[in-house]
Amino acid sequence: MTIRFALCAGETSGDQLGAGLISELRKRFPDAEFAGIGGDGMRSAGLDAWFDASELAVMGLAEVLAHLPRLLRLRRTFRQRVLDWKPDVFIGIDAPDFNLGVERWLKQRGVRTVHDVSPSVWAWRESRAARIGASADRVLCLFPMEPPIYARHGVDATFIGHPMADAIALQPDHQAARAVLGESDDAPILALLPGSRLSEIERMLPVFLEAASRLGNDIPGLRVLVPAANVQCHVAIERIAAGNPALRILDGDAQRAMIASDVVLLASGTAALEAMLCKRPIVVGHRIAPLTYLIVKLFGLLKSEFVSLPNVLAGERVIPELLQDECTADNLHTALLHWFRDADAAAALQPRFLAIHETLRRDASARAADAVASLLQPAA
Repeated sequence: MTIRFALCAGETSGDQLGAGLISELRKRFPDAEFAGIGGDGMRSAGLDAWFDASELAVMGLAEVLAHLPRLLRLRRTFRQRVLDWKPDVFIGIDAPDFNLGVERWLKQRGVRTVHDVSPSVWAWRESRAARIGASADRVLCLFPMEPPIYARHGVDATFIGHPMADAIALQPDHQAARAVLGESDDAPILALLPGSRLSEIERMLPVFLEAASRLGNDIPGLRVLVPAANVQCHVAIERIAAGNPALRILDGDAQRAMIASDVVLLASGTAALEAMLCKRPIVVGHRIAPLTYLIVKLFGLLKSEFVSLPNVLAGERVIPELLQDECTADNLHTALLHWFRDADAAAALQPRFLAIHETLRRDASARAADAVASLLQPAA
């Protein structure tokens, strides 16, 4: 009997996770069939893509509302097709707004379900864990603090490690990254990452640039590398940063820019985890819309003491987080200058970051495949 896996990934990162998972599942089940929603990576790994992942890649409240009728039609069509196909397991990869509803519907009809990449229940509304458990027979977690949260709500969750920790070397080659980028071995370099969405760039880049300009007065010859996630981001960065001779905009290459840098200034998010895995001193600066911040504070929605993953994973403040009113050019400049001038403090981060890296480096795709495979009945 041929084993069937239905999968759904909704963006580039999910497609990469799905491709790795399919490859590992095929090692365990060579004759298995894979179908669902995915991108180029999942197709290359063997997915029969009924729909492309780009159809789910909608960001921002206004954009979601504009596309909502289409997304609801797609979800109805997709979940029925999955049910008719009779998979042994359905795997929703990230994209919780879409996948959890599909998973819940399928689970109620007897399909075993897995949600790959837990939403951030450690930071926002832990009570969601129980609702996620109503959708997924098993939740795959990228971070070690997540399964105990699910356990408190009676939900089966497994720590698989983080694929980024598998992909990044434990000791990244600082000089090689500089050589590839054409930067000199001894120039002081700041990697500046204001975000990958246009709204983030508009909000964060001006204050980041002001801090970098002040830093340049203290650090002779400072180079500033700004990776742009796409063409639209490149245009926005170029417009906001016009006329800055020390600034170099890169097309992509964010990880290489981090490795090549001496210090990284970034908005909070996955980039903070990536910079930590690259073993770079980090300053986090972030602002959200004032109304959103007011709602978060008023209703106590943020449960974690910290917002950046290096601090969350360390269990203490190892890097500065300058948020909302604290995110000023003066404060960012002071925090950046500390890392540039205090070599001992910067060096002390290395063993902390390495220990966290080793904790997360677990061959995530293989562990995810094992967790999915164990849901199958022995006779399958």
